[in-house]
Amino acid sequence: QVQLVESGGGLVQAGGSLRLSCAASGRTFSLYGMGWFRQVPGKEREFVAGLRWSGGITDYADSVKGRFFISRDNAKETVYLQMSSLKAEDTAVYYCVFAPSGSHWDSGMRYWGKGTLVTVSS
Repeated sequence: QVQLVESGGGLVQAGGSLRLSCAASGRTFSLYGMGWFRQVPGKEREFVAGLRWSGGITDYADSVKGRFFISRDNAKETVYLQMSSLKAEDTAVYYCVFAPSGSHWDSGMRYWGKGTLVTVSS
């Protein structure tokens, strides 16, 4: 199994920046990638950003493209989400996701962190 521990959430002013971290442990071998989803009350959990382990290719939702950047630290088995130019609509619980090989961002078996709340004030 895979355990994911998120950190970095909090309160930030609109236009500001915040960096989320996700540390993976356990059976982390053979993966498609790691990334981030977010969810607000009454809405479905939506994909935000992902990093495909093979080749380091990144994927972003259109709503965050150019503002959010995902990166990784292979030595620490950690994924980061650098968020800038934050908007009120970015307010959500952000979940780290681990997608094993054979899975994808929106399909297949996935492991989730407990989530970290990001609140953007205006």
